[in-house]
Amino acid sequence: MKKEDFISIGKITNFFGIKGEAKVGFDNENQIKNAKSVFILDDESCCELKIKSIRFHKNFAIIKFEGIDDINELLQYKGQRIFTPKKEALNKLEKDEFLIQDLIGCVVYNEQNEKIGEVVNISTNSSQDLLNIKNGFGKVDLVPFVNEFFPIVDIKNKKIIIKPIEGLLS
Repeated sequence: MKKEDFISIGKITNFFGIKGEAKVGFDNENQIKNAKSVFILDDESCCELKIKSIRFHKNFAIIKFEGIDDINELLQYKGQRIFTPKKEALNKLEKDEFLIQDLIGCVVYNEQNEKIGEVVNISTNSSQDLLNIKNGFGKVDLVPFVNEFFPIVDIKNKKIIIKPIEGLLS
């Protein structure tokens, strides 16, 4: 498999305790909770880590991997992103859920089908994701990715319709 066949679902930020449990930051709890194994990828190799157990503590996942039983065995993975196959992640999405990487590059139009800009990135804060929409003048607007503002998201055709309120876009 190639690196583009995977998506990142979290990052091993530290160890938790002395028995080799990993403290993992994540964006989507369901993707972490449903994973049976994860992958560590770099330019030359792919390492699969089978998950023995998962629990949640203070906005982090505490993951115990099979075969890792102390801090020293886990330290080599500290700071590494963990991945899942993209195909697997797509199968677990709800109707109105999208992979962040699939939103990037979508063209945003208003309800009159006039081009507003293009999604160049997604920012995440504690309450919701923000689409970073770059307009024709090079300015980037941060718009909360909520149904009220984005009634139509067509990932297949890379097209998003925005219904902005006054002052939302520059």
